[in-house]
Amino acid sequence: MQFKQKFMRLLCFFFLLSLIPNEGNAQNSQQTNTSKRVRENFDFSWLFHKGDIAIKRAVKAGGYGGLTDVNVTVETNKEAIIAYADVAKAAVFKPEDWKEVNLPHDWCVEGTFVNDNSIGSAPAVSGYLPSGVGFYRKEFEIPETDKGKKLSIEFDGIFRNSTVWVNGQLLGNHQSGYTPSNYDLTDVLRYGNEGKNVILVKVDATEYEGWWYEGCGIYRHVWLNKTNRLHVDRFGTYVTTPSISADEASVSIKTMLKNEYNESKNITLVSKIVDNKGVVLDTITSTQAIEPFCSTEIAQKGAIQKPLLWSPETPNLYKVLTEVSENGYIIDTYETTFGVRTVEINRNGVFLNGKLYPVKGTCNHHDFAGIGVALPDKINEYKLKVLKELGSNAYRCSHNPPTPELLDMCDRMGLLVLDENRMLSSSEEGIKYLETMLYRDRNHPSIFMWSMENEEWIQGTIMGARILETLVATTHKIDPTRKVTAAMNHARNEGGYSDKLDVVGYNYGDKKLAYVTDYKKYPQRVEFCTESTSFVSTRGEYESSWGKSVCSNSTIWQPDWGPYPGEDWADIVKYPFLGGLFVWTAFDYRGEPTPFRWPSISSHFGFMDVCGFPKDGYYAYKAAWTDIPTVHIFPHWNWKGKEGDSIKVHCYTNCDEVELLLNGKSVGKQKAVSYKKLIWPLIYKPGKLEARGYKAGKMVTKDIVETTTDPAQVALNSDVNTIKADGCDVAVIKVVIKDAKGRVVPTADNLVKFSIEGSGKIIGVGNGNPNSHEPDKASQRMAYNGYCMVLVQSDKEVGEIRIKAFSEDLKGTEVVIKTVK
Repeated sequence: MQFKQKFMRLLCFFFLLSLIPNEGNAQNSQQTNTSKRVRENFDFSWLFHKGDIAIKRAVKAGGYGGLTDVNVTVETNKEAIIAYADVAKAAVFKPEDWKEVNLPHDWCVEGTFVNDNSIGSAPAVSGYLPSGVGFYRKEFEIPETDKGKKLSIEFDGIFRNSTVWVNGQLLGNHQSGYTPSNYDLTDVLRYGNEGKNVILVKVDATEYEGWWYEGCGIYRHVWLNKTNRLHVDRFGTYVTTPSISADEASVSIKTMLKNEYNESKNITLVSKIVDNKGVVLDTITSTQAIEPFCSTEIAQKGAIQKPLLWSPETPNLYKVLTEVSENGYIIDTYETTFGVRTVEINRNGVFLNGKLYPVKGTCNHHDFAGIGVALPDKINEYKLKVLKELGSNAYRCSHNPPTPELLDMCDRMGLLVLDENRMLSSSEEGIKYLETMLYRDRNHPSIFMWSMENEEWIQGTIMGARILETLVATTHKIDPTRKVTAAMNHARNEGGYSDKLDVVGYNYGDKKLAYVTDYKKYPQRVEFCTESTSFVSTRGEYESSWGKSVCSNSTIWQPDWGPYPGEDWADIVKYPFLGGLFVWTAFDYRGEPTPFRWPSISSHFGFMDVCGFPKDGYYAYKAAWTDIPTVHIFPHWNWKGKEGDSIKVHCYTNCDEVELLLNGKSVGKQKAVSYKKLIWPLIYKPGKLEARGYKAGKMVTKDIVETTTDPAQVALNSDVNTIKADGCDVAVIKVVIKDAKGRVVPTADNLVKFSIEGSGKIIGVGNGNPNSHEPDKASQRMAYNGYCMVLVQSDKEVGEIRIKAFSEDLKGTEVVIKTVK
């Protein structure tokens, strides 16, 4: 009996003990709750209002109300009611005045072309689309479990002059349209039952930053970031490889940790170097005490045995996985992608991993047909893929920092990058934008050099040299591993300007062979051809015309400062110390329709049009940059009414010889001259042109151009058969007008209409016509010289998308695209 009583008392003791909160378990639960860094895509379900709305500046905290907040009840937030007592006259949210959009979004491309030369920084350069002011608004909830964390919002790019409010609080303003902006939301959010949250973004795009089409709106991604209050700072890691050999690469890791607690913290920092399969190659551990409200940089050193080098041909990547721990619990994680490679730019050229590496680059603005500057990731990837297929190995971001996803793609796909600062400015704001680009981008192995500016008017001046010196010094401090250039088109030998640069960039240095003359005259100068060519042509056109605003693909017309496509590469081969070049441009882009103005609304500089359809010059660079046997003849052979007239046939090739045949009869064989066109004068007869390319006396390739019959059918060609059901992925669908025999009709301009069924939508159409004023947001488009394009984006449902294309009197067609998780 006594034993039984003791046993029951013991059971009661343990039962009562179990009711006492276990501080260790509570701490473990709390640490688990706050350990995972969350980077949440914030692109979906915004509302957009086009036009200005007056918002009077508040003189009390939280005093904006109206559009900047939601209706707050006494039950949910008594303090808010008091704070908003004086804002009865604030602008009220009226849902009927807004439309739902997902980001990225460019409202400018949705507009109507206007013959107004006051638009933009100079007549015609912005493409005759008005800009203006717009607002973006989003309501969202934050769970109670996020209370105690650090929350911020990152805008990758807003064009431009953006102002942000959250829950009635003005958070700040960011002028630049090309650098990211970040706002700490922690204090102004409502958590759990406190109520809904509202973010309002005003975008004032009435002013410009460049001389090209720049768009309007939140045109890049938005991210909601959640971390512990002790975390890796924004752009907080810097990974370099100071020494590299075949056996080992040393890895330097610098990590900036930020403590936003009001007490000192003792932390452990673990950095794991992993390969692309996730195998841990090295682990480095450090401990550190971090004072309250302080940031501390911790330097670590690791190593990779038998490193795989990064290059455009072998884009091998590694990662540093960062773990921050306190009392044995992980409180933050972070990932940094990097590559192992050496880049040296000297008087002998560009050397990648110790070998001379001629840079085969293109200059690029960041717009595309149908969507303006609001490019889904897939479209950036599509453009880069086209460039890689051409033989290009480098990409110049003209003339501003790109979206960060593009740099990730260049790392992964293998393209060198010249990352470019927007403007030559040593003002507080100018330095801030430069520093942001450098801190954000410096871990990318694809970036081989920084550019401080492009063709600034004050190049070669004493003042310009002082400003440049400040920017170069800033760059060297933040990233001492890369050299610095500037893209110069004048005054290279004046004012001491060039002396401030590691590498002097030559835009159009082929004029009077300036880059060769200066190379001999200045024995310490390192040079690079930052921009070349500027050959204007309109896809499918072979007679230049002021009246039609078109430029021939066959002859140099206006402007006359550049060579034929491909000829610029001859200088790089002859003078390898130039390092390589960047062709102006790969793709046509909106605005700057040199040599025209209205009604031309798009550039003619690209060797592809704004849809990515190749012009004839495309094949000049394919011939120059690849070993793939290439023969390309032009013009087309549909010249009704010109029978008996003289027509010159042009050919780009990398073969030894090319033989041309008309209707089966040889009209002569010509020996190829490297990087030069071949030309045959012919008397036009309808039929079949055939060019045969020979190497070492053996025919290795051919090209055929035939006279077609009238348009008879529409064909669709999607770049993919399957896309992700994520609301983001895109299928690029080429539309081709063909005759009854399936041959592309090179002059066809039929109107093609589209219908779509299933789990997707049309987000844009285009045709590469630089003079077309058709809307880009439509379900139809006229073909231009045989081609047009439709862009189809998935929604978030698994299924299929069926796109039909039809045109009056032509046989229609359809394509089916599956959407998958």
